[in-house]
Amino acid sequence: MNISTRQRDIIDILRRDSFASIEALADHFAVTPQTVRRDVNMLSDANLVRRRHGGVEYAGEPGMNLSYDSRQVTNIAAKHAISLYVANLIPDGASILIGIGSTLELVALNLVDHRHLTVITNNLNAAMALGNNPGNRIVIPGGTLRLPDRDVISPDAEAMFNNYKVDYGLFGVGGIEPDGTLTDFDHREVSLRQAIAGNCRNSILVADKSKFGRPAPAKGGHITDPDIVIVDSIPDGPFAPLFDRQDVRSRLHIVKSEVLK
Repeated sequence: MNISTRQRDIIDILRRDSFASIEALADHFAVTPQTVRRDVNMLSDANLVRRRHGGVEYAGEPGMNLSYDSRQVTNIAAKHAISLYVANLIPDGASILIGIGSTLELVALNLVDHRHLTVITNNLNAAMALGNNPGNRIVIPGGTLRLPDRDVISPDAEAMFNNYKVDYGLFGVGGIEPDGTLTDFDHREVSLRQAIAGNCRNSILVADKSKFGRPAPAKGGHITDPDIVIVDSIPDGPFAPLFDRQDVRSRLHIVKSEVLK
């Protein structure tokens, strides 16, 4: 990709400030918002920046995850739709392993009105949300809290998951490769995800469209491993052969979302 001087300057601004609105960039370069959007679309297609509601953010270095605050607002409409769908699958009285990530925090918020849940999680955001219902039993591991994500990534957390056999295991991923390989940004995240999947009767993977083709260096598992895969859309291009497979389509639940204003 040939990057123009203005596009290179946009990247430098985002590297310095992390985020900028389309209007602010248009004012800075004395061009129209439409011109900035064209630049942003080209940079986004090259995975150099990420579009966000109201503007654009720096995509970070290869192999590095976005900040938790950024992930909380990325593809928010899709994440809300997916999380509500997951919550509707789970009955009162269920036992659940819940992994890390912003979508799983939203699932927990949608489970607050469920009754008598037993929840085992290393995701403090999910634990605090579900702790608002005094009828729930919440189990969390000891160890050092990873900030600003507010989760625990440790051998103690993995041992905790391995000490239970529950009704449902809920987890996300850092990325999904065109061949269906599941990836994360840390090998410890892979181990925890696999511990959740291996200690439940019904495993559920949640993945909004940003996860498809997103590079993350630690691999483990395949999209055909979970019992249920909940997405907001099916990517095409290099992913088409994967989603033509019956063993993939048979576990796929596609949840359409409305754009949040």
